[in-house]
Amino acid sequence: MSAKKSRSTVFVVDDDESVRGSLQFLLGSVGLESRAFASAAEFLSVYDAGEPGCLVLDVRMPGMSGLDLQQQLNLRGAVLPVIFITGHGDIPMAVEAMQHGAHDFLQKPFRDQDLIDRIQEALTKDANARAALEEHDNIRSRLATLTPREQEVLALMAQGKPNKIMAFELGLSQRTVEIHRARVMEKSGAASLAELVRMVMNAGPAR
Repeated sequence: MSAKKSRSTVFVVDDDESVRGSLQFLLGSVGLESRAFASAAEFLSVYDAGEPGCLVLDVRMPGMSGLDLQQQLNLRGAVLPVIFITGHGDIPMAVEAMQHGAHDFLQKPFRDQDLIDRIQEALTKDANARAALEEHDNIRSRLATLTPREQEVLALMAQGKPNKIMAFELGLSQRTVEIHRARVMEKSGAASLAELVRMVMNAGPAR
């Protein structure tokens, strides 16, 4: 297990104290860090979007339900994968949860290994999602260093236009376009035009 994954936390939210205790014991037995909460509101009060991990969540709880908590996390733009624990009568609710982006759900009673497998998958998903977001932010930061003129050259480069056409459209000499083009490549850190185009696509719209 990588250092990054070892810092991940499995958050357990269930109003049943015995369930919280048994789940934390299970997670600890396989070397996973965990934190348990008796209610959705308690979890939300301390939730930090920057903390990696996944959420093991009971569907039915007094007060704010598991579905309500999932909705609150979605409104906050959270990437934390959610695994729902459901009773037999909660399957329609579980299906609704999946439609709203839940990673998975387990119906009680379930095998310990099934839960561990899903948690490992969720932690991998979370790590990949956070790595992608970090890369996007890095790309945006690099592209943000471009001057307005270099941004114009970048846009035309991404369209595959040759220097001669760019010079004509921007009212510049080809030599000046070549200089701007070289600076775009240097500042972006792209090794090729194809990589530059991928960076522009991955960066998405500016925030």
